[in-house]
Amino acid sequence: MKRFWTQTAVAAEESGFIVQLDGRPVKLPSGQPLNVPFHALAEAIAAEWGATGPNFTPDDLPLTRLATTAQDRVRLMHTEIAGQLAAYGMNDLLCYRAEQPPLAALEAGAWQPWLDWAAQQFGIKLRSTAGIVHIEQSPTCGEMFTALLTAMDEYQLAGLGVIVPALGSLVLSLAVEAQALTPEAACACAHVDELWQESLWGTDDAATARRQTVIDDVAVSARFIRLCRA
Repeated sequence: MKRFWTQTAVAAEESGFIVQLDGRPVKLPSGQPLNVPFHALAEAIAAEWGATGPNFTPDDLPLTRLATTAQDRVRLMHTEIAGQLAAYGMNDLLCYRAEQPPLAALEAGAWQPWLDWAAQQFGIKLRSTAGIVHIEQSPTCGEMFTALLTAMDEYQLAGLGVIVPALGSLVLSLAVEAQALTPEAACACAHVDELWQESLWGTDDAATARRQTVIDDVAVSARFIRLCRA
């Protein structure tokens, strides 16, 4: 797409903050102006529009995309999306350990502290197993995950909607959301297996690029959540 504006600005209204391009509001796919209740987020969205070149794609506007998702999708499907994210916790990556001792020890060292964190922080105690055979978690864990996520607003859920699938772990994602874990550290934790394999057989350029994409996606989503607290 070609850039069609010169200046960006943020206008304060009674209902929130609107991002303007040459005095006209950025609009949602629904046709309504993009109106966010957080000044820091509005300024960051305006900045990303201002930083685009003569040609741009939606990938150049990740904060805008997340805000749009929050308002046009999550707001309308809040309960369903909270339930979908809670399901990740019932099959969390951190609960499935390798059977071979060297990797199993690495996983335990990287993953068990975050399962312990979830138990301490939220009272959610997940079981772990060796191998990939499905392990049944207590239904209480699912209820607690669902209640926790349902209590979040649409902006938190929009950010987690990117982070959780990217990491394959609701527990790590909640730690990122709580700023207990950086995006980079969370990605390294989620990719313990891959990094161990690379230590044995060498670096794979495609895998490295894929991991960097995950880091970038998690980082921008974590930033989006932080901006919604400012």
